[in-house]
Amino acid sequence: MLAKFLVGMGCFAIAFVLASLVEYWVHRLMHASPRFGERHRDHHRRNEGQGVLWEFLDYVKGSFIIMVPMFLVSLEAGIGWTFGGVIYAAFSSYAHQLQHDNPTRCFWMKMPVHYVHHKHNMWHHNFGLGVDWWDHIFKTYKPVEWPTEEERSQPARNYWQLRWW
Repeated sequence: MLAKFLVGMGCFAIAFVLASLVEYWVHRLMHASPRFGERHRDHHRRNEGQGVLWEFLDYVKGSFIIMVPMFLVSLEAGIGWTFGGVIYAAFSSYAHQLQHDNPTRCFWMKMPVHYVHHKHNMWHHNFGLGVDWWDHIFKTYKPVEWPTEEERSQPARNYWQLRWW
């Protein structure tokens, strides 16, 4: 029983971290390829998220195909892997929308990389949405002054005051 639990938890952790890596590279690819990044360029022009729910559905839809095969390994691996991917998709969807609507609340990062990515029109830096690990590892992290007077002067809002759909 413990072994099955550990398999599930291990698959959860690997899927969570791998999902963050895929997110980083897909975002980076959207900036490198005119064909692949058309919808993303519109996102930059508007500088707004779709809402947590719609972001989440896009992320889960895009990763569904890699969730299913783990069930062929074992039920525990499939459940852990799927939960890892779905939980990361939920976290990343929330983090993405939070950085558009209320970036000062991204307490888990020294600087909300996606927010500054947009604010400073960074096409070659700060690709993370939910985490900034990969920007540090792949040397695309570019620190900027954070927070600026503009962010400090915004009215205080809580973690839930953002666009949900």
